[in-house]
Amino acid sequence: TAQSGEGVQQHDHVVAELRRCQDAIGTGYLGGIPGGAKAWAEVAAGDLKVDSFSVNGRWVPWYNLHKVFAGLRDAWLHAGNADARDMLVRLSDWALRLTTPLTDAQMQDMLRAEHGGMAEVLADVSQMTGDLRYLALARRFTHQALLQPLAAGQDRLDGLHANTQIPKVIGFARIAQLTGEDEGQRAAEFFWRTVVGQRSVALGGNSVKEHFHPAGDFRPMLNEVEGPETCNSYNMLKLTALLAQAQPGLGAYADYYERTLYNHILASQHPRDGGFVYFTPLRPQHYRVYSQVHEGMWCCVGSGLESHARHGEFIYTHRGDTLQVHLFIASTLDWREQGVRIIQRTRFPDEARTQLTVDGSGRFALRIRYPGWVAPGALTVQINLVSAAETYTTL
Repeated sequence: TAQSGEGVQQHDHVVAELRRCQDAIGTGYLGGIPGGAKAWAEVAAGDLKVDSFSVNGRWVPWYNLHKVFAGLRDAWLHAGNADARDMLVRLSDWALRLTTPLTDAQMQDMLRAEHGGMAEVLADVSQMTGDLRYLALARRFTHQALLQPLAAGQDRLDGLHANTQIPKVIGFARIAQLTGEDEGQRAAEFFWRTVVGQRSVALGGNSVKEHFHPAGDFRPMLNEVEGPETCNSYNMLKLTALLAQAQPGLGAYADYYERTLYNHILASQHPRDGGFVYFTPLRPQHYRVYSQVHEGMWCCVGSGLESHARHGEFIYTHRGDTLQVHLFIASTLDWREQGVRIIQRTRFPDEARTQLTVDGSGRFALRIRYPGWVAPGALTVQINLVSAAETYTTL
């Protein structure tokens, strides 16, 4: 369409302008850190002054830089922009050269500052290029102070900045996915079970004032105005989808994904004005604050824009010739490899039913999620409007 063509032109224009910046700098670096040349020279020299949100006085520099990494990755993977791939590799090479002189102790000291999903995106670069140097760098961006207790089944999350930790755990899971390493997978699964089962509220969100409150005391959730942060739920859905790839039959992942998508993510954007919510207060008789252009441009605006482009991401997955239906969302799936089209018609959540129409002649297995909110034995299935006399179980 003309609209989609215009969108591609805008996308290519942004990448081209960023390339001009990267070419002008000449080192592979591409970022907007104030005084960046001096700041990164200090880092390379091992001259580090680090707290939870700054490195040498610069506010979350790796967190900000991760957004550039991730944007270039997505521009290549989703839009096929070859320049973005080249720019991403050059930026990764810059990061590799910058951090090579640092000892492991210095790297771990630097990782005390929020650094976003650097481990995840570098693992992605390794998979995209086949170059294991980037996987080794992803491992160096693995924060051991969080990984080790989680892998040992220890919940030490009280008081930690929540959205600093979730992207780290996504990195643990992503590296484990590529390498088969058990430690990162154990840590990610324990974190997910702990946060979802003991630290989240009904809408699927977590944290107060951006931090994990004590798991046994939810009073701050009712007393404070800064309730669950939208960025946290955005990242928890990323983690959930990643873990579901490793355990595709575990319906608890899809149950949580559905609950959070509808009750937090979908509800985080103003239905008329388009603004995004930073915090969703659970304080009685309180209200939400939505972003406005030139006034509220917080982190949850960036992740919010991305979230509402992802509503089709987890409806269906497949493993070989088995198709799994996770979410009940009106949609059309073109499964080209099988030569079939799946059309799902539903008014969920206003109506607890869905209809799947299969168009084509492919042969495949179809698995439909048994939702956790449906009582055992209460789910009914009709095939060509005829009731199927089968026993259905919760997976």
